[in-house]
Amino acid sequence: MSERIYRDPVHNIIRLRTDTDEGRLMVRLIDSNEFQRLRRIKQLGLALFTYQGAEHSRFTHSLGVLHLMTRVLDRLGEKYRIDEEARAAARAAALLHDIGHGPFSHVMEKVLNFHHEAWTVEAVTSSDTEVGEVLRSFSPSLPRRIAEIIEGRFRPAFLAQLVSSQLDVDRMDYLLRDSLMTGAKYGYYDLEWVINAIEVDEASDRIYVSARGLYAVEEYLQARYYMFRQVYFHRTLRSAEAVLRSTLRRALEVTEAGGDAWSAPGTAFEKVLRRSPLSLADHLEMDDSDVLFHIKQWQNSDDRILRDLSRRFVGRRLFKAIDLDMPEAERAGFLSAARERIAAAGFDADYYFIEDHAGDIPYYSYYSVDAVEPKSLIYVEDGYARPSIREISEVSESVRGLRGYRLDRVCFPPEVKDEIYALYHR
Repeated sequence: MSERIYRDPVHNIIRLRTDTDEGRLMVRLIDSNEFQRLRRIKQLGLALFTYQGAEHSRFTHSLGVLHLMTRVLDRLGEKYRIDEEARAAARAAALLHDIGHGPFSHVMEKVLNFHHEAWTVEAVTSSDTEVGEVLRSFSPSLPRRIAEIIEGRFRPAFLAQLVSSQLDVDRMDYLLRDSLMTGAKYGYYDLEWVINAIEVDEASDRIYVSARGLYAVEEYLQARYYMFRQVYFHRTLRSAEAVLRSTLRRALEVTEAGGDAWSAPGTAFEKVLRRSPLSLADHLEMDDSDVLFHIKQWQNSDDRILRDLSRRFVGRRLFKAIDLDMPEAERAGFLSAARERIAAAGFDADYYFIEDHAGDIPYYSYYSVDAVEPKSLIYVEDGYARPSIREISEVSESVRGLRGYRLDRVCFPPEVKDEIYALYHR
C-alpha cells in the first residue's frame, strides 16, 4: 500500500493512502497553495501571548480534522451505506473547512466585518484557485457539494453534521489539540469512545450517540465548557486581541486621513488599509506574517497613538483587564468614570478603553438547546430495553447543569491601573 505519513502530536500517525483516487485527491489538496497557507495562520490567534506553547497552526488542526473524519466514516461505513463521492466530499470539506480564515482569524473578521466560511465557499468553488481546480478534476460536482456541506445544505445531512454541528470532527480535534499545545488540561475527553459510539439515525438523517457513549459525550461537552471559560476567553488573550484591534482600527483611520500608516505597495494589505474591496486572491494572499510585519513598521509611525499601540503589541505590553461583576445598576457609572480617568491620563479612550464581551464568538460556546438549529443538537440513545433517541439535555443532568454565562470586561493601559482599581473596588 502506497501512503503519505504525517507525524502528529495529537493523533501520532496520520496516514493518507496514495494508491486510490480519493487518497490522491486529499494529498493534492494538502499540497495546494491555499491549504499550505494555513501553515502561516495560528490556530489560536494570540493565545501564545498567554500560553507560550500555543504555536500550532490551522494547517495541523485541519489535518487532524481530516484524520478524524476518515476514522468516523470508516467506522460508520461498516454499518451504513455511504456513497463514494459523498464520502470524498465529506473528507475534503473536513480538510478545507478553515481555508477561508484571514490573518489572526477571528480578530481580523471582527475588524473587517467578514465571515471566513464565505471565503471558504468561494475558494472551493472558484475556477481561479488551485483547490478548485483539484476538486473539479476529481468530479465536476465536487466543489458544489463541498460548499453545500459547509453551508449545511448537503444531503445526506448527517455528513454535513460531522463537519459542523455541536458534535463534529472539527471540535473533537481542536479541544484535544488546544489542550495539548496550551498545557491546559481542560479539553481532554475520551475521543475513542465517542467515535465508537457515533451512529446514524437514517430515518431522520442525523447522527446520534448510542447509549454506551453518553458519559463520553458528557465529558466532551464539559471539556468544551471549561476550555471556553479558561482558555479561549482568558483575560490576557482577550487583552492582546483588544490591543491588536485598536492598532488595526487606528491604522485604518490614519490611512483614511492621509497620515503615516505605512503599507507595502501593491499588496493586499495595502488594499485593506485603504478599505478597498478584496478579491479572493487578495484575501488568500494574506496571513499572520503580513499583519505582524506592518505592525512592526508602525512602531516608527509619526502618529503617536498608532506608534504606541504597535509598540505595546510587539513588546507584549498589554492592557489590564477586569471583569464587570458589580451590580448591573452600577456599571454605567463605573464605565463613565473610568473613561474620564483614561482621558485625564492622556489616553484616547476610543483606543485605550475597550469593552470586551466574551460571549461574542458563537462558535466557541457551551452546549445549549436555545436558539440552535435542530440539526446542531446532540442526540443520544436513551435506554437499552426500549431505546429511544432524545436530545441529550433531556437525558443528562450534567449537561443541563452547563448553564449559559456571559463575561463582560474592560481593558485599559496598565499606567492607569491604580485609578481604575480604586473605582472598581470602591
